[in-house]
Amino acid sequence: MTIVVAGILRRDSKILICRRRADQQHALKWEFPGGKVEPDELPVAALQRELREELGIEAELPGELTRYEFAYPGKQPILLVFMAVPAWQGEIKNLIFDTIVWEDAGNLPRYDFLEGDVPFLVSGLLNT
Repeated sequence: MTIVVAGILRRDSKILICRRRADQQHALKWEFPGGKVEPDELPVAALQRELREELGIEAELPGELTRYEFAYPGKQPILLVFMAVPAWQGEIKNLIFDTIVWEDAGNLPRYDFLEGDVPFLVSGLLNT
């Protein structure tokens, strides 16, 4: 099963969200930074690698918030792993996305998120 990691980065009361480019799968959908776990890679290491590639930062050891399986129509299920990123080194740079935004957790349901992220958004875990 494919494992996908997502990082929850907080700055003050805001959470970093990212919008995919128009030329990517799930074009212009919002998501949390992260990506697929490579073979023989731990989810924590995968998230650290993805944050380096996508945002140019070195993340401190992320801690898992929740995980669940999700299947997009016509696709095999994936395991989504959401992790809190307690701190990072470096300035966040948008290296691959259409847009990145710091947003209040309460406003996130207004964005057109990837369907796989919606159960996490409505779980209430962002408000803890």
